[in-house]
Amino acid sequence: MLSSYKELRVWSRSVDLVIEIYKLTKSFPREEIYGITSQMRRAAVAIPSNIAEGYNRGHLKEYIQFLRIALASATELETQLIVSEKLRYLSDPDFKRIESITIEVMKMLRKLLIKLCPKP
Repeated sequence: MLSSYKELRVWSRSVDLVIEIYKLTKSFPREEIYGITSQMRRAAVAIPSNIAEGYNRGHLKEYIQFLRIALASATELETQLIVSEKLRYLSDPDFKRIESITIEVMKMLRKLLIKLCPKP
């Protein structure tokens, strides 16, 4: 048993993703500060935040629900990355690198959910 959510690889990797999103969005157009920049940052931060909050809820059902919310935030972020690339706010290499991390986090969340969800 883990003593803290900080020991979860998915939490650590999602924090890495937050840092990358913040670095990346610094170069977005200034007029996007309250638009897609803010949305991407909030979605990214929501991923490790929900993992942590769910872990400390104390009930498996709540933990699973918060992991689902984290996964939904990752999916939201993935969509915002695609929009940013279409708007040419992201270079192709940056898009591929960040999308890869996002997909990795999503896969890790899905695997954790499968492991934790009660079997019928």
